[in-house]
Amino acid sequence: MKDHQKTLKKRYIFEGKGLHTGLNCRMTLFPAPADHGIVFQRTDLGEEALVEASWRNIAGTARSTLLCKDGVEVMTIEHLLAAFYGLGIDNALVATDNVELPILDGSARPFVEAILADGLQLQNTPRRFLEVSKPFLFEDPETGSSLQVLPADSFTVEVEIDFDSKVLGVQKAHFSDGDDFASAIAPCRTFCFLHELEFLLNHNLIKGGDMDNAIVIVENEVDENTLHRLKSIFNVENLERAPEGYLNNLTLYFENECARHKLLDLIGDFALAGLPLKGKIIARKPGHAINTAALKSMFEKKIL
Repeated sequence: MKDHQKTLKKRYIFEGKGLHTGLNCRMTLFPAPADHGIVFQRTDLGEEALVEASWRNIAGTARSTLLCKDGVEVMTIEHLLAAFYGLGIDNALVATDNVELPILDGSARPFVEAILADGLQLQNTPRRFLEVSKPFLFEDPETGSSLQVLPADSFTVEVEIDFDSKVLGVQKAHFSDGDDFASAIAPCRTFCFLHELEFLLNHNLIKGGDMDNAIVIVENEVDENTLHRLKSIFNVENLERAPEGYLNNLTLYFENECARHKLLDLIGDFALAGLPLKGKIIARKPGHAINTAALKSMFEKKIL
C-alpha cells in the first residue's frame, strides 16, 4: 500500500490572520475520497465556490501564490500545499471562510504536527505520478533565477539562494523522497529584509505580519525611528538588531533556514502540478513567480 493514495484521518481546524490581508480566517481540512485531489472551498461565498489546487488556476504571485477560478480566489496557499505534498497527502478538501489562509507561525509545521499526530488514511487506489519526459530549463535573465528539471526515478529538490546579502550569504538546501519533511523542511519560516518592510506595508502587503511569523534580516544599523515604528506596528516592546544580523525576536532553527523555506515554497508551488512528481529540480534564486511560470511552461511544452 506504499504507493496508494492517502488522505486525512479526520478534520482539522486552524484559525489566524492572513499574512498579507491581515484578515482573520477559519480554515478546516477535511478528508476526501480517492482521485479528489486538493480542492479549496470558500465557505463565505457558498458551497459551490470551489478552486482546485491546479497550475491552471494560478492567478498571481505577489509575495505568495494566488489561485482563482470563476472569480473565486484563495491566496497564500503554498505552506499548506507543501505540508500535503511533503506528507504524501493526495486528497483533501480545504474549507476557508476568507480569501487568505492563516499564516500561523510562517511555516508548514502547525499543519504537519497536527496531521502526523493522527497519521494518514490509506486509500484503496494506486497513486499516479507525473514523470519528467526530458531535461527542461527555465530562466529569468533579469533576476538571474533559473529552474532546471531533469528526469528521475523519484522526487528531489536542490535550492540555492543569493540575495547579495552579507548576512545570509549564499545558502543551499536539499530535499529528497525519504528525507523527513516534518523535521527538516516544515518548521522553516518565511523571511524578509528590514528594508522591505516599509515597501510591503505601503503596498497593502503583510498586514497580518508580526514578529512571531517571520525572520527579519537586518543588513545595516537600525535607526531609532525605524525601531520605534516597528514596535508600534507589531506591538513589540523589546526589539533590536542582534549581532548576527537578525532582529532579536527569534532563534534560527537551521543555519540555512531561509534556503529551506524557499525550498518549502517551491514544493508548495509544484504541488499545483496536481500529482506527485518524479523528477529532479535544481533551482537557483527561486520564488513564486519563476516557480509557477516554469511549472506552466512544463505543461505547455508537454514535459510533464
